Amino acid sequence: MTHDSPGLRSWLGLSVILGPVLLVSMDGSILFLAMPRISQALTPTADQALWILDIYGFAVGSLLIAFGNIGDRYGRLKLLMIGAAVFGIGSTGAAFAPSPELLVAARALMGVAGATLLPSALAVLSELFPDPRRRAQAIGIFAAAFAAGFAIGPILGGVLLERLWWGSVFLINLPVIAVFLVLAPVLLREVRATRPGRVDAAGVVLSTAGLLLTIYGLKHAAAEGLSVTAVAVGIAGLVLLVWFARRQRHLAHPLMEFSLFRDRVFTVAVITGLLPLAAWSATAYLSGIYLQSVLGLPVLDAALLAIPGAAVLTTSCIVTPVVVDRIGKRTALIVCHASIAAGLLFLLPVSVTGGIGWYVASTAVAGVGYGISFAVVADTAVGAVPIERAGSAGAIAETSNEIGNALGIALLGSLAALVFRLQGPDVAATLDETLQLPGLASATVEEAKTAFVTGLHVAAAAAALLHVALGALALRWLSGSPTAPPVPSMMER
Repeated sequence: MTHDSPGLRSWLGLSVILGPVLLVSMDGSILFLAMPRISQALTPTADQALWILDIYGFAVGSLLIAFGNIGDRYGRLKLLMIGAAVFGIGSTGAAFAPSPELLVAARALMGVAGATLLPSALAVLSELFPDPRRRAQAIGIFAAAFAAGFAIGPILGGVLLERLWWGSVFLINLPVIAVFLVLAPVLLREVRATRPGRVDAAGVVLSTAGLLLTIYGLKHAAAEGLSVTAVAVGIAGLVLLVWFARRQRHLAHPLMEFSLFRDRVFTVAVITGLLPLAAWSATAYLSGIYLQSVLGLPVLDAALLAIPGAAVLTTSCIVTPVVVDRIGKRTALIVCHASIAAGLLFLLPVSVTGGIGWYVASTAVAGVGYGISFAVVADTAVGAVPIERAGSAGAIAETSNEIGNALGIALLGSLAALVFRLQGPDVAATLDETLQLPGLASATVEEAKTAFVTGLHVAAAAAALLHVALGALALRWLSGSPTAPPVPSMMER
């Protein structure tokens, strides 16, 4: 009977933690169906529309490791409470933003707050479940909730937009934040590392600025063509990222341990954390525009069409650990990339006149691979390194997910924007901006829609080819142990 009370507290604590985790992942995708409505209300430029979508992911991804170190030093629960409060403030600001610039700023603030929540939530969860077996179950639930958040974000956004204005997709965060702030101090305990080390403030600045400048240069070039500004900004960003990487190699407590990438299994796992999220976020965003602006579906109908893929993704995430015990992680990683590539290719037959069935089939087939990537990446990365480096490995794996989510929209979204700019009617930079122009001839509308669908095809094909290449890389690099059982995770050692 002595274990009943701690067990109840642990599971109640987990349920409280899952609220912010769902919000962080959900807010990475909830705008995919909302962007046409936001474009009508705020009329952002093509560049601003992409920043509204992906500044959140860049802020989360670029600061995850830094806030992991800060939480170690000053307390995870304290950082969780501050981050949750700031997330609520950012959500309120985004809901009532009167201009694209202020919406980008509010989304950036939400991203900074989101970066405090994920690593701290995992650390507090470890304190709740000291027993390795229970802790493994809890981390599995944590991963499934994170995956479910990405999957249900567009669906929830569509349901809200059917009845309310676009800002409602942000206000939905507030009740969850309020419950967390009330219950967290009661159910959760403070967690600190015994030897936190110093936080590399210069590294935080270099990595964040380098990432944002590099992506801005790429996005600017895709949206408006090559220019001296785009090239100069992109090169400056790359220089800062190289400087960051070289600096980390000489620090006693680096933000990112690049030496971990010498391990092939770890490298494949981290790339598998990044690429599927990039493909998923880009195609989900572009498909949302396709369903609403090309096919003319109401936002709720577009949201309902995403349910089969979301169900497959979440189910795959939950059952993958059991399946991996039998087939091994090498086979699971290969199946992951093969199914995503196949699902992406299912988008190629969609056209201006129809393609709903192909879209649903695409999300269902690719959902198998997306679920596998969520379930095995962190465990594979952690299992590939010595236990004393497991914390760094786990942080890099989480970061690859968030950066992948943002990079997909930035790079593949910019590729689609480039195709639209080259093949479209050249009256506006995006499809939604074009369709809002008064007095358009039907031929111009048809040309704009055709150019957008071509951009969707190009982005999907490029992502599919990358997954085929990564699947082949996994097959070659991990071929030394085709029948080996999965490596025990940190929690099982």
